[in-house]
Parts: sequence; structure tokens; C-alpha cells
Amino acid sequence: MKSHAEFLKAGRLPSSRSLSLAALLRAYGQRVSRWHALYRQRQQLAALSDEMLKDLGLSRADIETEASRPFWDEPYRRA
Repeated sequence: MKSHAEFLKAGRLPSSRSLSLAALLRAYGQRVSRWHALYRQRQQLAALSDEMLKDLGLSRADIETEASRPFWDEPYRRA
């Protein structure tokens, strides 16, 4: 199990030394909420018909690639 210091190093949390437990929990909750939203969006995208995908300019292969990504893999996350 990671310590809060490891979460601070790995995550995109504020780098303040006086980070409170409440702020840490809030940041963690926001991250989990974002992951859940990504998962739902990918599942909804995978459920679209081929005609709908064509309207969006996407192929079934594009969608399968996106839907198979892990829930924590955010497309626009800063490196």
C-alpha cells in the first residue's frame, strides 16, 4: 500500500508540505471520479452503432482500441 508521500510523488497533487488529510482525500476522490467518468464514456462509445460511429468519423477499430484502455489511462493527462 502506498503512503501519502508516494501518492504525492506519483499524482498531480499540490506540492505543499502542509497538505492536509482532507485535501489529500479530496484529490483522491476527484481522481477516482475522473477514472469512473472515463470508464463510462468508453463503454458508451463502444455501445454506439457503426452508423453513429461513421457520423463521428470513427471506425470500430478506433473504438475498440479506446475501449480497451485501462480506466486510469487518461488521454489528455500531462506527462
